[in-house]
Amino acid sequence: MSESYPVISSFRVRPVLAPLAIPHKTASGTLEAAPLVLIDITSNDDVTGSAYIFAYTPAALEPLAVLTRNIIGGLSGQSGDPAAVNALLDARFRLIGNQGLVAMAIAGIDMALWDAEAKRAGKPLSLLLAGSHDPVRVYDSLGQMPPDETAREVESSLERGFRAFKVKAGHPDVGVDVAVIRAIRKVAGPDVWVAADFNQAFGVDEAVRRMKTLDDEGLAWIEEPVHATDHDGHAAVRAAIRTPVQTGENWWGFPDMRKSLGAEASDLAMPDAMKIGGVTGWQAAARLAQENSLPVASHLFLEISAHLLNATPTAMILEWFDVAGTLLTSTPAVKDGQTVPWSEPGIGIVWNENAISKLTG
Repeated sequence: MSESYPVISSFRVRPVLAPLAIPHKTASGTLEAAPLVLIDITSNDDVTGSAYIFAYTPAALEPLAVLTRNIIGGLSGQSGDPAAVNALLDARFRLIGNQGLVAMAIAGIDMALWDAEAKRAGKPLSLLLAGSHDPVRVYDSLGQMPPDETAREVESSLERGFRAFKVKAGHPDVGVDVAVIRAIRKVAGPDVWVAADFNQAFGVDEAVRRMKTLDDEGLAWIEEPVHATDHDGHAAVRAAIRTPVQTGENWWGFPDMRKSLGAEASDLAMPDAMKIGGVTGWQAAARLAQENSLPVASHLFLEISAHLLNATPTAMILEWFDVAGTLLTSTPAVKDGQTVPWSEPGIGIVWNENAISKLTG
């Protein structure tokens, strides 16, 4: 970019516990609210880019917000060009490493700057990145529940326009996992798209035993059956079963993705817009996925992921787990199992300031 490119002039960072419109049940309890850091970055041309990042646990919310403030504060007067900012922050944080809270903060900054970039261009992000603005297939990401409760959730999801589903599996008795999958098909039809997420629950031997039980259930994938960093373990599970293996939501940037692919740990790819490095990191991941013919699904961050999948040649499906919808003026709609990205310039992050003020005081 030229020297006349707009420079960062001000910013706002706000930590918020965002109530979920639909509480999410897991093996360790029910998630009622999402700890989010809301980011706004304004340049001297008065264009503001916005994004949010997900702290996962309230214990990390304030530290993540403070770190994000500190990093953006150090960018005052710097070019707002996403590529220039990424290069600068890569150099500044090379010694501490671009992982964990640092990576999350940098990715949030990158997403906000790309939001501003799309606004300057007068285009939705998908059109800026890929020249396309197509509907994206979605699945509803459900929690861990017994079969009867899962069936009721699926009935509600069908009414809201979903036609594909993923459940958190890993009940103590694998027979319950089987019953949950069959309950979904009883409600939604025998050929409905279903996947199962095990959230890194098992060692390799137990994962193989369980997954072989599920091999005849026709799952689209089984997700993270062993620890996310155990690429060889995932490869061993993958070699022993017929169901496709999905990993990727815990890749910290492009290097982790390359390690996973090098170990042949996964049949599919599931980068997370925040952990993979924002828009800039996602673009590199999409290229690598294309080179390896890996179908790509998204993880969380549904607003920006709808745009990013448009820019992904091997795009497969979008995960619908709405963590920020209660803080936004609008969210993408779901109809007949698909969603369309925000059609105005930018990503589509427009804060509902009244709702936020009630949470932040």
